[in-house]
Amino acid sequence: MFLIAPTLNIVIGAFQTPDGSFTLANIQGLFTRSIMSSYWISIKISVASAAIGSLVGFLMATAVVLGGLPRGLRAPLMTFSGVASNFAGVPLAFAFLATLGPLGLVTGVLRTEFGINLRAYGFNILSFWGLTITYLFFQIPLMILIITPALDGLKREWREAASCLGATGAQYWRMVALPILFPTIIGTFALLFANAFGAVATAIALTGSSLNIAPIMLFAQIRGDVLGDPQLGYAMAFGMIVITAVANVTYIVLRIRSERWLK
Repeated sequence: MFLIAPTLNIVIGAFQTPDGSFTLANIQGLFTRSIMSSYWISIKISVASAAIGSLVGFLMATAVVLGGLPRGLRAPLMTFSGVASNFAGVPLAFAFLATLGPLGLVTGVLRTEFGINLRAYGFNILSFWGLTITYLFFQIPLMILIITPALDGLKREWREAASCLGATGAQYWRMVALPILFPTIIGTFALLFANAFGAVATAIALTGSSLNIAPIMLFAQIRGDVLGDPQLGYAMAFGMIVITAVANVTYIVLRIRSERWLK
């Protein structure tokens, strides 16, 4: 009721005029330059945060599960990941503004103690890379949570068999482990992409209107400003549903495929 009914309302509204008659004008409105640009920026941010989050999260999980680190590190890491993967919205935006903003703690320490001016190097928290770095706070933990069971599923016998046949550690990872983990990694990347693409509260709280991404434009259309167009907002939401649905279906299909090897 709380998931399907609102989704159907959005889909139906995307093909209706304000008086309720059928129209394709709302869908055609998605192909204007400003809306296409907002979708493209959102896709680039989602791809960047998903790629970096997948890589860093995979390396961290591998270090804890297979890298010989103390076992006591695993429980705190998984606990933190469970909390951080759900930490978003206004609190997360405020935390990064207070840390890496123009008057943030880290920004001030780097400037006064080390003579490093982040602004002079072109870094701005209210920018593409600023929002991407902020998204990494919940993207990396989500990757850790999903990839850890897959790493646990790598059987010790596979590594021993590879070693007995003369394979080095690099060859084992290249020819055995990574091919088995590849569907999970790509599927998780798709999930992280959808997770970032649909994030709205953090983006609005952090960048306001300074970054033209799809969720912010959607918010502007729905909230009913002078230039707002709720029906176009429904169409934008419908476009986001299609993109995130493709990403989530990709994740589910690849996850099912990877589980065949890990069982």
